[in-house]
Amino acid sequence: MEEYRYFNRDISWLSFNGRVLEEAANNAVPLMERIRFLSIYSSNLDEFYRVRMPYLQKKEIQDGGEDAYSKAGAIIDKQQDEFGRILRDSIIPSLSNLGVHFCYKNGIPEDIASIANDYFFAQVAGFLQPVIIKKNTSFFPENNQLYLVVILEFSSGKERVALVNIPVGNLSRFLKVTSGKKDYIVFLEDIIKRNLKSLFPAAVGIQAFNIKVTRDAELDMMDEDGDDIAEKFEKQLTKRDFGFATRLLFEPGLPLRHLQHIVSFFDLKSASVVQGGRYHNLKDLASLPVTPPADTYPKWPAVEGIEGVDENHTLFDSLTVRDLMVHAPYQSYDTILRFFNEAAINPLVEEIYTTMYRVAHDSKIAFALISAAKNGKKVTVLVELKARFDEANNIRWAKKMKSAGVKIVHSVNALKVHAKLALVKRRHAEHPYLGLFATGNLNEGTARFYTDHILLTAHQPMLMEAETLFRFLSKKKKPDSSDIIAFKHLLVAQFNLQAKFLQLIDREIEHARNGRTAGITIKLNNLEEEVLVNKLYEASQAGIPVRLIVRSVCRIVPGLQGQSENIVVKRIVDRFLEHGRVFIFHNNGNPEIFMGSADWMNRNIYRRIEVCFPVYSEKLKAELTEMIELQWQDTEQAVMIDSELNNVSLKGTGSGIRSQEAIYRLLSGGVAELKLI
Repeated sequence: MEEYRYFNRDISWLSFNGRVLEEAANNAVPLMERIRFLSIYSSNLDEFYRVRMPYLQKKEIQDGGEDAYSKAGAIIDKQQDEFGRILRDSIIPSLSNLGVHFCYKNGIPEDIASIANDYFFAQVAGFLQPVIIKKNTSFFPENNQLYLVVILEFSSGKERVALVNIPVGNLSRFLKVTSGKKDYIVFLEDIIKRNLKSLFPAAVGIQAFNIKVTRDAELDMMDEDGDDIAEKFEKQLTKRDFGFATRLLFEPGLPLRHLQHIVSFFDLKSASVVQGGRYHNLKDLASLPVTPPADTYPKWPAVEGIEGVDENHTLFDSLTVRDLMVHAPYQSYDTILRFFNEAAINPLVEEIYTTMYRVAHDSKIAFALISAAKNGKKVTVLVELKARFDEANNIRWAKKMKSAGVKIVHSVNALKVHAKLALVKRRHAEHPYLGLFATGNLNEGTARFYTDHILLTAHQPMLMEAETLFRFLSKKKKPDSSDIIAFKHLLVAQFNLQAKFLQLIDREIEHARNGRTAGITIKLNNLEEEVLVNKLYEASQAGIPVRLIVRSVCRIVPGLQGQSENIVVKRIVDRFLEHGRVFIFHNNGNPEIFMGSADWMNRNIYRRIEVCFPVYSEKLKAELTEMIELQWQDTEQAVMIDSELNNVSLKGTGSGIRSQEAIYRLLSGGVAELKLI
């Protein structure tokens, strides 16, 4: 087998987070949106330390020598320095120009000191639970909670170390105080620092430093199964914030002896001990109280209306005539809500099946399913418990739906169901099956800022295959070699998905070798799995242009002579999170297009149930192709990934297209021209 070169999975993810940081530094981005990008960067990094750093650390220990763990640490240090520079040299001065004094590193100005002190005693003090660290102290720093390490000096010459909780969650991270014509924004921890004498009146000297412990997010459910799996998951969730420590983040200036004492006392020896800035959990910047919201993106109201749906025609009527597609968030998600609402009240509907991977906190879809069950319909919902960080919300909704008569199915432990689809069965209808297939979660909350595509269809053979899949999943078993389901339309991981994609690429290679036109355009969130990556390398070596839009993890190395000189990889980061998965195979001028839930990651290919689906409507194929072409031509928000994993700017290289804006204009039918000015 030919030796190919690959990017490291985790280093490439850090490259994506670095791209997010670039948007925070981009002066062309509205100020409040730049602050939001800083928040996203910080939140992403916390998740990286919870999910990936434990794996990298173990791997480095097992392999010996420098590995991705050390490289990742060096990259993060450099990015954190840049984060601080952006905040200090750009964001804070820009806020000041708006009359907002963000008290970052300078403590609390005397102008508002009395107000801050009053706030401490009236609102904050009752939430504080200081702990003196001594031999018999029983205390456990929870995941990503903020604490002050307080060093106390007494007149006797003795020193003590205490921890004081920062009660974010009970209180806002920031206090805004208006004085004169200026707004001051101060950190909650600075208010507490200023009043520590009230907590420790006997101390003659007090120093305080911020710390945060990040813990492993994995849940130990490998041996759990059965009907009570939801209850077992709930028990595991209560332990998550008390897991293995992966990072101790501390404020500069914390004396080494006290840092070592903290590490030893709380058994943090295996964690990365990282000097950060003065403040941690800067994902909270997303809630910075700047009012009225200043300098944000112009509003892009979702495009309303459904072709062929009016007072005389239901959505279900329209689907029997033509396939429809919703492109969120550009187009209103009400169409998707209407699909479930019509199913809940339509007297001809007998059965409803759907998957729910990340349920919206106040899910209208779940409410519609509850109503459907109470209206006498047979409703089956596959709720994925193992959707990381959404487990508790999914369990809550599963209980609600089950109590209303909905049949709840949880996937088996070693397998996630990541597919996004729904199916409705009607009696006495020419088209008994109606359904939808999506690239993203059936979640009206995330649909406001994730770009996804949802196909609504009455294609009977495809929907019959969906019913077959639902019936299989209801058995709660992991697919094995004995489970042979002949999917002819759907591409389903664990059954035919990988094999079909390999076949489609091989067909392009065959076209190229026989002098016919060939080409591959793929848009993904993540690209990792080596069998498929290697097949794309083969396509490149056959002279086929391979165009990839990969938002995040990307292991394929473009532009290498003899390996990937015909592969170009781009990445788009803009106001919406690019989330759709689209696969276009040129097929000698008769293109085939698939969409779906599956990234090309090991987990998606080998350990999940994923569904990709064909787009048969020529009108929808043309529309989707035009959208992907706009993204490929983007030179404003797209960057090109080079062979060294750099994000190479495309500004000034040609089209001047900002694809998200161009797509909104396209789907608005020109109405957006007025709204964007």
